[in-house]
Amino acid sequence: MAETTAPDRVLDLRGLLTDLVADRRLHQEDANVLLGATRTREQAAMHPLVYIASQGFDDLANPGKSLDGDVLTHWLAKKAGQPVFHIDPLKINVPAVTEVMSYGFAKRHCILCVSVNADEVVVASTQPFVSGWEPQLEHTARRSVRRVMANPADIERYSVEFYTLSRSVSGAKGIAGPSGVTNLESLLELGALKDPEANDQHIVNIVDWLLQYAFDQRASDIHIEPRREVGKMRFRIDGVLHQVYELPIAVTTAVTSRIKILGRMNVAEKRKPQDGRIKTKRPDGGEVELRLSTLPTAFGEKMVMRIFDPEVLLRSFAELGLGGDDYQRWQSMVGRPNGIVLVTGPTGSGKTTTLYSSLKSLATPQVNVSTIEDPIEMVEESFNQTQVHHQIGLDFAAGVRTLMRQDPDIIMVGEIRDLETAQMAVQAALTGHLVLSTLHTNDAPTAVTRLLDLGVASYLIKATVLGVMAQRLVRTLCHHCKAKAPVDADAWQQLVKPWKVATPKNFYRPVGCLECRNTGYMGRQGIYEILPLSDAVKELVDDGCDLGALRKLAMREGMRTLRLSGAQKVAAGITTIEEVLRVAPPADRFS
Repeated sequence: MAETTAPDRVLDLRGLLTDLVADRRLHQEDANVLLGATRTREQAAMHPLVYIASQGFDDLANPGKSLDGDVLTHWLAKKAGQPVFHIDPLKINVPAVTEVMSYGFAKRHCILCVSVNADEVVVASTQPFVSGWEPQLEHTARRSVRRVMANPADIERYSVEFYTLSRSVSGAKGIAGPSGVTNLESLLELGALKDPEANDQHIVNIVDWLLQYAFDQRASDIHIEPRREVGKMRFRIDGVLHQVYELPIAVTTAVTSRIKILGRMNVAEKRKPQDGRIKTKRPDGGEVELRLSTLPTAFGEKMVMRIFDPEVLLRSFAELGLGGDDYQRWQSMVGRPNGIVLVTGPTGSGKTTTLYSSLKSLATPQVNVSTIEDPIEMVEESFNQTQVHHQIGLDFAAGVRTLMRQDPDIIMVGEIRDLETAQMAVQAALTGHLVLSTLHTNDAPTAVTRLLDLGVASYLIKATVLGVMAQRLVRTLCHHCKAKAPVDADAWQQLVKPWKVATPKNFYRPVGCLECRNTGYMGRQGIYEILPLSDAVKELVDDGCDLGALRKLAMREGMRTLRLSGAQKVAAGITTIEEVLRVAPPADRFS
C-alpha cells in the first residue's frame, strides 16, 4: 500500500491485490482472476482481506505457506506501521472494553477496544488508514488512543460475542434480585428458594455462550465458583486452569440454576451436592456430553462441568499415546477371556478414556459388555451401562453381583474402593468373566499391595489379576511452533535415573504461537507403566509382599516406569522433560 497523505482511506480489493502483486506475495494472474470473478452477496460483504484469505492463495514469499488471515494481517500492519494484536478472548476484560464505546460506534468504524487502563485505550482496527473516529473516542473515553491491527475476521467475530455477552450480563443484573445472593450466613434460609430468573433470556444467552466458548477453547472442565461479591468462571485447558470471566454473584446464581435445569437436577435444593448431565452440540455439530456436579460452599453452589467428547472413543491407541510394546502388552491382557485388568492413576489421568476405548474395541456383536459406574461418564450405545445409586443400596458390589446374573462376557467396574467390591470382582473373574476396573495408586506395582491392604487374599490375586497399567497425561508440544533446544544431559539423567539411557541427540522446547495460545503446548497424551502378572511376579505376591523387590523384578521383565515412558516421548520430540517430571512420580526408589 503506497504512502498517502489522505487522512482517511478505506481498503478496497483492487488496491490490496495490486500491492500484494507489487510486493511479490501474489501472482498477477491470480489477482486478475479474483478481480474478474463475480462475488456472491456474502463474499461482497466480506472485508477484502478476509475475502483474499478465503481463496487459499500460496504466499510467494514463503513457499509452502498460504496467504491466510494472519499472514495478510501482518503484511498490512507492517505497511501501515501499526503493531499486530492477536485477540485472545481468555485475556480480554470484556466488561471493561465494552464500556469504552457502544456496539454501534464499534461496528460503524470497524474497530474493537481490546484493552483499557487509566491512561489509554488500545483499539484494534480493520481499517488502518482510517482515523476520523479517534478524536471522538479520545473525548468520550477521556484517554489517549493507541492503535493496533488485528485480523478482520477476529474483530468481526469477537465484537458480536463481547457485546452480546455484555448486554446479557447487564440485562441479567436487572432481573436477578437479592434472592440470588447466597452466603455462609444465609445459605440454609435461602436453600429452598427457586430462582425464577433462571430461564430469563439473558441467562439463557450467557449459558449458551459459556458452553460454546468452552468447546471452542478445547476445555475439559468448566468451573463456576461463587465468591463474596462475584462469581468466577474458569476453564481447564490441557490440564491447566484459566480465568475466563467474572459475573455478579446474583447472575452467577441464576446461571448455575439454569444449568441445573438443563441437567434435570433439583433447582430448589442448594444445600446438598448433586450430579447431573447434559447432552449438547459443538459449533461444528458434533455431540458432546457434560457431567455436572454441584457442591455447597460458603458463598453458594460451586458447579463443575466435565466435558466428554464421544469422538475420543474413535481415536486409535497410538493417538492416545499408547503404542509399541506397551500397546501389545495391554492388548494381550484385555484380550484374555477371563481375569482382572486394572488401570491406576489420580483423577484426571485419562483412566476413563483408556477403559472406554478398550471396551469400545472389545464390544463386538458377539460379546455382552456391561458396566457399573459412579457416575456414567459417557453414554455408549454398544455397552449396557448402569449407574450406582447408594440411596437405594445399588453400590459397586451389588451392581457386580447383579451383572453376573445378566450373562455378561466383559464387566467394567468404575472403581474398586472397598473389600466387598474387590471380592465381587474376583468372583466374577473366577467364574469366567473379564473384569476391567480402576484403582487410585501412584504406580502399577502398588496396585498389588493395595488389593492386599483391602483384604483380598494373595492366592486370589495370583489367580485372577492379569495385569495393571498406571498412567498420566502430559501436555504435548505444539507442532506449529516447537523448536530445537540445547541438549541438557543433566536434566535427562534426572529423568531416567537410576537407569542408563543414552541422551537423545535433540531436545525440543515450547515456544508459543497463536495456535497454542502462546503456551507452547497443544493437547495431551498418555504415558504408561504396564505390569503383566507373570509367573515370576506372582511368586512375590504374598501377605508380606516386598514392593521394592516386585518393582525390580517387573523392571527386569521389561516394565517401563512412567518416567521412562515419558522419556521416550521426550526423545521423540512429543513433550518436554519438565512436563514429565511434573506429572510422573520420582524413580529414585528403584536405586
